[in-house]
Amino acid sequence: MLRKNDNGVLEVICGCMFSGKTEELIRVLKRAIIAKQKVLVFKHASDIRYSHEELYSHNGQKITSHLISNTKEIFSLDLDEVDVIGIDEAQFFSDDILEHVELLMEKGIRVIAAGLDLDYRRKPFGCMPQLLAMANKVTKLSAICVQCNDEAHYSQRLIHNNQIVLVGAADSYEPRCRKHHKIT
Repeated sequence: MLRKNDNGVLEVICGCMFSGKTEELIRVLKRAIIAKQKVLVFKHASDIRYSHEELYSHNGQKITSHLISNTKEIFSLDLDEVDVIGIDEAQFFSDDILEHVELLMEKGIRVIAAGLDLDYRRKPFGCMPQLLAMANKVTKLSAICVQCNDEAHYSQRLIHNNQIVLVGAADSYEPRCRKHHKIT
């Protein structure tokens, strides 16, 4: 575990819907808390599926978080003693996140960002390609295809809607392998 006086690093957790990204983020953040590190957690304001004050995984894991629309809002808090910052749903933030993550790392903070690397069309999602390129460590997770039980790397949108950003859960998406993923 890195301490604040060490160099800042960026870790990115990515994968498709239901691959366990938020669960993994929460697990890593809770380990930092056990290690007596000061942790702040943020999630995008559009993700209020389960709670406004907590980051929830689909399997019920949770941790206290701040709801923000722009990563610039992170700097409104006192970061002097912060060791680790977790950011969920990173793909929803504007490209400003890239500059803000750099500033956090310059402060010696370990930043852990989780998000979808691909949208429902199998295209790179938002700022994630740049975050992945900047990352010191990448964890790419997969799910189980609901059609054949093979490894799934794609998010199948179940409802017809051409918006790239459509926050949803099992009612809107399911994990699929390449063979069973259809771009709608």
